[in-house]
Amino acid sequence: MEWKNEFTRTLGITYPLIQAPMLGITTPAMVAAVSNSGGLGSLPVGGLPPEKVTALIREVKALTQQPFEVNLFTYEPPLHPDRKTFDDMQEFLQRLYRANGLTVTPVNFEEIPYYSWRDQLPVLISAGIKYVSFTFGMPDAAGFALLKQHHIYLMGTATSAEEAEVLKAAGVDAIIAQGIEAGGHRGSFLPGELPQTGIMALLPQVVDRVRIPVIAAGGIMDGRGVVAAKMLGASAVQTGSIYLRAHESAATPPHKAALAGITDTDTLLTRAFSGRWARGIRNTLITEVAASGLPVNDYPYQNALTQPVRTIARELDNPAFIAMWAGQAAGKARAWSTADIFAELVRETALLLG
Repeated sequence: MEWKNEFTRTLGITYPLIQAPMLGITTPAMVAAVSNSGGLGSLPVGGLPPEKVTALIREVKALTQQPFEVNLFTYEPPLHPDRKTFDDMQEFLQRLYRANGLTVTPVNFEEIPYYSWRDQLPVLISAGIKYVSFTFGMPDAAGFALLKQHHIYLMGTATSAEEAEVLKAAGVDAIIAQGIEAGGHRGSFLPGELPQTGIMALLPQVVDRVRIPVIAAGGIMDGRGVVAAKMLGASAVQTGSIYLRAHESAATPPHKAALAGITDTDTLLTRAFSGRWARGIRNTLITEVAASGLPVNDYPYQNALTQPVRTIARELDNPAFIAMWAGQAAGKARAWSTADIFAELVRETALLLG
């Protein structure tokens, strides 16, 4: 079959297959393995300090000479965060931790770190990054101008056709259409109800409206999904959950073990961990926060509140308090190397398309 299209030629890759940026899961080794296999690896750096971004980019470059992208969180923190919401949630979480035998240091509201995508742009430009994707929103006019000035190819995340149109009007080169099936954080950014459209319904509507390359994301775990997306007009597909159990994945052993036994109905959307809607496997923290009835802090305040317990839970291999992000089809993930997972995806797709 012929893999090449406008998107692959523009990015200089062999296959229109992108590894989704999964903060806390994706490693430089995973990014490099996909890029070295002919796809596009994605390095997530949302919310990280500039020096950490620099170090991660260097790690990837030490492992591959092939193209890869860097993914940013383009959001603005709330102007007036509610201190009472923060204090009430912290008090509840501390009781929950103690009831589960965990000692977690309280978070100081005044010392929550915040690293903007604006702080990260000089690092990307200095490193010569040519491909950037973003989620949770989009850069402002000055950000777009700076990125375009340096001839950086821009991919914005949309969870509705309306968001896709807004991104195109702002100047993106391609749209990542994220269906409700996708694991991890939703890329939604327009006010109103959370878009919950599946990728098979969302994709053709976005393709018809924007007339620029569209990348399908959400629930694609094998060649059948790639072919379906192609037939609906996608220029490329982005897969994340397929790599959750990969040897290079930073997912904890309990997270990987949980993935092996889940079905299509075992994930849910929650704001409990970060304050933004995200899809993952139900556990104690998700269930108890929902049952509390308390309002959840906006990102990054809720994220900062749960960060300490997530760190401790990772060290203890305690799945009750780990964010186990997973898509609706994540039960099909295989415990293989990233390169082997990618090669199988290519093989399956090629067979189906002849």
